[in-house]
Amino acid sequence: MTTTVDLVAKATAFAALHTPTAPLALANAWDVASARIVEAAGAPTVATTSAGVAWSLGSPDGDALARDRALDLIARVAAAVSVPVTADIEGGFGADAAAVGETVTGVLAAGAVGVNIEDGDRSPAEHAERLAAARAAADAAGVPLFVNARVDTYLRGLGAPESRLEETLARAAAYLAAGASGIFVPGVTDPALLAQLAKGIDAPLNVLAGPDAPPVAELGALGVARLSLGSWVAEAAYAVARRAAEELYSGGTYASLAHSLPYGEVNGLLKG
Repeated sequence: MTTTVDLVAKATAFAALHTPTAPLALANAWDVASARIVEAAGAPTVATTSAGVAWSLGSPDGDALARDRALDLIARVAAAVSVPVTADIEGGFGADAAAVGETVTGVLAAGAVGVNIEDGDRSPAEHAERLAAARAAADAAGVPLFVNARVDTYLRGLGAPESRLEETLARAAAYLAAGASGIFVPGVTDPALLAQLAKGIDAPLNVLAGPDAPPVAELGALGVARLSLGSWVAEAAYAVARRAAEELYSGGTYASLAHSLPYGEVNGLLKG
């Protein structure tokens, strides 16, 4: 059983990984097997992807998955790996701030020491209340939970383009004042803009990496302290499934399976 002392130690270690000197790179997992694979590759921490988790449980992403199912998955992942776990909990799995606090209490009970909470279409004021509730729940549990506040201005194209940077920085400041530990701004890969964000945000900056993003070292040089692959890994895995199925049913061949992980290797990761 995970104790408060264990959680505090993992939370402290996890927070220390956020530095532009050596950015925390997260290849997001969505189930126990993917979490074990990520850990075995040398990851210092395991992060979940809300989209991948939802899809694997038969639900669309976007506040549609039931909280208890998400918490069960988080608990399974946290129990399966030895490194700290941070969980993407979408908007907090709750209709209001109080419910978000309840979710965070559940996340800590599940063994995770970090969360992502996205603002989406909510007003900055409402999101700040949800972040404050998350921080209060963590404080009540005595755990320095890393609360990564996601700002969706660029991802969703919110507001006028000419004022988007100013809006993003304003939201970041409000979210940090409410108790966030770091700021996640997905949808940005331009180096100049990333440097402006890093300079203007007084906390670790997390960005969404992918095929068009600069390499890890370059992101660190720009001031990025953390980068996530988000749903990209799950999407790539599902792409393999589709290619294999289409090849099988259209041509009757199996070349798409050529680079699969060996059965024994995957099975071995789940023993013990």
